[in-house]
Amino acid sequence: MRLHASHHVSIGLRQCHTQYCQIGKKKDLKEKLENFSPSHPDVKDIKILVAGQIGAGKSSFINSVDSVFQGRISSRAIVNSAAGFDHSFTQDLKGFTVRSGKKKLPFILKDIMGLEAEVLKGSQVEDIISIVFGHVKDGYKFNKDQPLTREDQHYISDPSLSEQSFCLVYVIDANTVQFTDDKLIDKLKIIRRRISDEGIPQVVVMTKVDEACPLIQENLKKLYSSKKIKEQMELCSAKVGVPLTNIFPVKNYHNEIDTNDDVDVLILKALEQIVQLADDRLEDIDSET
Repeated sequence: MRLHASHHVSIGLRQCHTQYCQIGKKKDLKEKLENFSPSHPDVKDIKILVAGQIGAGKSSFINSVDSVFQGRISSRAIVNSAAGFDHSFTQDLKGFTVRSGKKKLPFILKDIMGLEAEVLKGSQVEDIISIVFGHVKDGYKFNKDQPLTREDQHYISDPSLSEQSFCLVYVIDANTVQFTDDKLIDKLKIIRRRISDEGIPQVVVMTKVDEACPLIQENLKKLYSSKKIKEQMELCSAKVGVPLTNIFPVKNYHNEIDTNDDVDVLILKALEQIVQLADDRLEDIDSET
């Protein structure tokens, strides 16, 4: 069927409008985060701890956040690109300050060793809990055999409010939710229970959504209409115990050479909610004192 010129113009206008909406949404989200300031007077930077199973895209998520604000692909957090690699590339605790241009933004993403199912492998449960509560200095080298002790030079016995993390992010691969080892889930539940007692919010960033659903691989805008991703989110919620409202599907930058508005919007949406949940906890603390 031959299309009239007016039909082509109509399609073009719709495409331009959709693109404009994404650019506008990205601009609004970016500006909101760039102008954010913590609600508690004693806290200059909100610290967010990013944890995840090996290969789920934990460090890639941190790099993707950085890429959005830099407007170029960033690789500050070291990522292993070898397929099938079963050991964490991250060995030390490190905090990444996010910058937009030359402006330092008031939140820090803390990267840790990847989680493993075995009891004495990967990030120790006690280490993660200690980091959340501000007991661990940056530069601490994770020990698979035992968690940090009070005698270690990296231990902070009486952490200030600004040294604590106010949100824990679990990074989970959308492809492997159903195959996640029960021992690993048990680790997450222990961490969740311990930090929930102190009111620390937890969220899930679900990565690799484009690999999990062919529909999204063709068009990232179809993410929220994907039954496959909805099923994976529901399964993840049931397994880990995090409510659906705190699960954010994203696509990390992996092998791209340029940033993309659709990818950026998903990353920014997730980060906005993470920062807001962390700040809500700070407001609660402020009202308690």
